[in-house]
Amino acid sequence: MRILIMAAGSRGDVVPYTGVGARLRAAGHEVTLATHAPYARAAADAGLAFRPLPADPRGGDARDGTGEGEGTGEDEGAGGSGGASGGGGSAPRGRRALLRTASAFVGRLGQGMADAAEPGTDLLLLSTTTAPLGWHIAEALEAPSLGLYLQPTAPTGDFPPVVGGIRSLGRWGNRAAGRLALRVVDRIHADAARDLRRRLGLPAAGARAVRGAREAARWPVLHGFSQALVPRPRDWRTGLEVTGNWWPHLPADAALPAELADFLAAGPPPVFVGFGSMGGGAGERLSELAARALRDAGVRGVVQAGWAGLAAHGDDVLTIGEVPHALLFPHVAAVVQHAGAGTAAAAARAGVPTVPVPVLADQPFWARRLATSGAATPPIPFAELTAERLTVAITTAVREPAPRSGAQRLARAMATEDGAGAVLRTVGALATAGG
Repeated sequence: MRILIMAAGSRGDVVPYTGVGARLRAAGHEVTLATHAPYARAAADAGLAFRPLPADPRGGDARDGTGEGEGTGEDEGAGGSGGASGGGGSAPRGRRALLRTASAFVGRLGQGMADAAEPGTDLLLLSTTTAPLGWHIAEALEAPSLGLYLQPTAPTGDFPPVVGGIRSLGRWGNRAAGRLALRVVDRIHADAARDLRRRLGLPAAGARAVRGAREAARWPVLHGFSQALVPRPRDWRTGLEVTGNWWPHLPADAALPAELADFLAAGPPPVFVGFGSMGGGAGERLSELAARALRDAGVRGVVQAGWAGLAAHGDDVLTIGEVPHALLFPHVAAVVQHAGAGTAAAAARAGVPTVPVPVLADQPFWARRLATSGAATPPIPFAELTAERLTVAITTAVREPAPRSGAQRLARAMATEDGAGAVLRTVGALATAGG
């Protein structure tokens, strides 16, 4: 089959699909990844063809509410979409400004997706961020499509909406809030959907109506996170499944940089500190907090620069650039992170405890999930982060047995899951059904 995967947002929204694509390619499918130009190399490394989508996700506009999950951007794992703030996860702007910025971005994204789609595509695989636009393209191509989501976006009584759902409202209230969240997404996509349908020669239909038709048809959606962290909601309809995480493709010859490998070998396991695409404009403050907390906790540290440009120096601290978390995390004592879905999953996979410092969007959701599972210390909201609180949390994560035990228990459960294999089986069933 000729398969086109469409994914948009920051790194964590995109790189999980390189692992899925590589698995499909190994099974004999012809796979293309349509995404932003900075991820062309990741697609090539996985053996996938590449088609560009507009916007540089580091410029801010690719990170403003582009999809249903509005999550995070991080280096590994399940990922999330870019969140509802510009400037690399800085303080949220006004609601109206966000909606305007988001609507403008999805308009450009929709036109770029139309450019990337080609007749002859046998199957579209649509991410959380691209599905509300991809439905129209699939209709125009008369091609089947499948949702590959990185967040649980369908309304459920089990928990409130992943984005903005601070506390449970009870089963009825959670479902109502979930439906309202989807209406906001449809509002953001209304103009883009209208323009896209006009360009594609499709009859007029509102974004909400198209979503309703997909739901009525029981459009299949696979979710790339672990059942051990988020069990499949018991009130979800048929066709919504949870597969386990989709991991970024890792080349067979991938290795840690020599400087990092030497640092790891020179002493006890360090504590990792990184905020991925979050913390824009706060790099100096975060660097100072991290350096002080690591020193006061009496631990070595590896600080990842990320989009905020963190930097810490000293005999017991090393600052690094982009490094696959799958290679690094098994060698650390704990992970201080923004609790983006991908980084959270990568830490859990490695069996190391997390100190979650959620910034925005879906990060509080994943932080709570990690803490509830026993794999993390209580979350510290980014706005409330101090060196003292971070020191206490790092000390707890490193010295107390409970967080490590919880993380190892979660890692064992995740090791039994094969998320990419579930995608492959579903694609095979669609191919068989299509004759």
